[in-house]
Amino acid sequence: MKKSPPPKPQAFLRAARTITEALPYMKCFAGEIFVIKYGGHAMGDAELSETFAQDIVLLKMVGIKPVVVHGGGPQIGNMLERLKIKSEFIEGLRVTDKAAVDIVEMVLAGTINKEIVTSINQAGGVAVGISGKDGQLIRAQKLTRTTRDPESNIEKVLDLGFVGEPTHINADIVHELTNCGMIPVIAPIGMGDDGATYNINADTVAGAIAAALGARKLMMLTDVAGVLDEQKELISELSADEARALIKSKVITGGMIPKIETCIHAVEHTGASAHILDGRIRHVLLLETFTNHGAGTMLVA
Repeated sequence: MKKSPPPKPQAFLRAARTITEALPYMKCFAGEIFVIKYGGHAMGDAELSETFAQDIVLLKMVGIKPVVVHGGGPQIGNMLERLKIKSEFIEGLRVTDKAAVDIVEMVLAGTINKEIVTSINQAGGVAVGISGKDGQLIRAQKLTRTTRDPESNIEKVLDLGFVGEPTHINADIVHELTNCGMIPVIAPIGMGDDGATYNINADTVAGAIAAALGARKLMMLTDVAGVLDEQKELISELSADEARALIKSKVITGGMIPKIETCIHAVEHTGASAHILDGRIRHVLLLETFTNHGAGTMLVA
């Protein structure tokens, strides 16, 4: 477990690291796949969105194959509210009935997906937006959760509606796109064996795709600096076992738990590294990729 001071992106942006110094990193990662989960504040801020698109294009220019998986919870919530469709959360997951899942698909695979594609293309890339239903990219099944009544101690199954989890990733679809020089932008919608549409947590989808592709890195943009210790200081590097211990001791709590569990799954199934990054920092993807100190928290097997 390593700790480090927060990164200083200004130093990087002022070219404190020269192209010559960065060249070994570029050569090291050339031809490798990076799966990047895009969400949170970074996706809602116009300036950060533009910077993100530029960073994705730069990664592509130096030979890396970026694959973007995006969320869109706030935008979905806003649209449901505008249409007066009630929505509730159980254990952090949005209960999604038939009316809601149609809106989820419209917002994720439509508006948000195409906005991201447009931004990357305007930055000089060749991005292609798809959902998990295209080419049967993401096969899914209904997600089941249970809860225990504190009074009766009886366990019951929670019905979350059309909330799913991946059962199979068609990696060939993504490889075809990246091998043609394109940048896939993936909406986290899956299809069941019966043709039903499922809303899937974007973190979960990113981890599943990273594992299926054998990605070199899984990079997850969040609204926090990374994983913090008991003194609220940033932990720069964690092993999978150390991360599990922090969850057990409740140092890692709340919404960070599923992110860490996704990262653990990815690193243990691919041998890659996974990174929890602060999406509020401009050029954080470049800081992580092309500097010695990196950014955020890195998880390794």
